[in-house]
Amino acid sequence: MDAFGQFIPLILIFAIMYFLLIRPQQKKVKQHQAMVTALRRGDQIVTQGGLIGKVVKVKEDNELEVELSEGVKVRVVQSTIAQVLSKTEPANKA
Repeated sequence: MDAFGQFIPLILIFAIMYFLLIRPQQKKVKQHQAMVTALRRGDQIVTQGGLIGKVVKVKEDNELEVELSEGVKVRVVQSTIAQVLSKTEPANKA
């Protein structure tokens, strides 16, 4: 019984760490993945480097083509997208 009593504080610390740190981080990662997979042409985005641009093309291999200004296009890895500023409306399929 005494040996189990010594582990109770460790178990409580792990439970607190899980609910305060690990679980919110996992939730944030899932939200970011959902945001990145929902990207489509015309969305205005911000990269982690602070570049603001418009998605021109969603390529394979987790890559986007982003237009930073007229005639200036760069390839960006999808996971480096920090924020979506404006979403385009989905096109109506006839």
